[in-house]
Amino acid sequence: MRRSSALLGALKCGDELISTAQLYGGTYRLMRDVFADLGIKVHHVGTDLAGIENLVNSGTRVLYVESPTNPTVRLVDVEKAAQFAKKHKLISIIDNTFATPVLQQPIKLGYDMVVHSATKALAGHSDVIAGVAVGNKKWMERVQHMVIYLGGSMDPEAAYLLNRGIKTLGLRVQKQCENAISVAKFLEKHAKVARVFYPGLPSHPDHKLAKKQMRGFGSMLAFDLKGGLPAARRVCDRVQLFLLAASLGGVESLVVLPAYTSHYNMSEEELARGGVTPGMVRVSIGIEDAEDLIADLQQALA
Repeated sequence: MRRSSALLGALKCGDELISTAQLYGGTYRLMRDVFADLGIKVHHVGTDLAGIENLVNSGTRVLYVESPTNPTVRLVDVEKAAQFAKKHKLISIIDNTFATPVLQQPIKLGYDMVVHSATKALAGHSDVIAGVAVGNKKWMERVQHMVIYLGGSMDPEAAYLLNRGIKTLGLRVQKQCENAISVAKFLEKHAKVARVFYPGLPSHPDHKLAKKQMRGFGSMLAFDLKGGLPAARRVCDRVQLFLLAASLGGVESLVVLPAYTSHYNMSEEELARGGVTPGMVRVSIGIEDAEDLIADLQQALA
């Protein structure tokens, strides 16, 4: 809701949007399936923003980026993107869900709007469905109107639980980052793992950028198994401490297959463009003991 409200608060029929191709599947499908019917044209660009200058025209209104991306944990140079938007007088919007405000604060870089899935790390206990949009008064008034028009409403108990969760956000994110790097290092050395996606690893293509623009490497990682989809399904079925569930950012650790969940109903070409493979497992690291998490993955991979 917060993504659609932010985007529809800034776009109208005939407008054009530039967005990173690697996105949460729900956002991608919103742009693919809904925006076309509304007369909004979408142009996709890679996380490196290569060729973005060629996509701007008189109808371009918004630049939308996600960093780190879901589920491949690739990074966009968020400062470079904000400067590009300012140069071309575009409305800049960033999905900051994976980073959280603890690790990355795009408003300070000049973004017009920042959106979060508050269901995830902000609430932190997997018991709330909520979204957050942040920006200046002008844009928040427009987003608020769009939320009302689209019917989004948070009940008082959900608001209370979200407020409760935010109080421990910094502590949880710190522990999750510590756990995540330990798990990522274990997976990178495992014989059955083809590659690991985690910006805290020197092998990650955006490692230097992560060190530059983030205060930590986050709780999210993904890995590809050499055995493809059958091996990925076996691991997800065999884990015991990890839960097989599609949320993320909570106190408990989760595994999920993006091809079956966040990136369902997408063609092979679209999955490849988003960096999603059939044998990919997305992992949300919680606040359990890292040794227990590693032991669980070890037995699941055995």
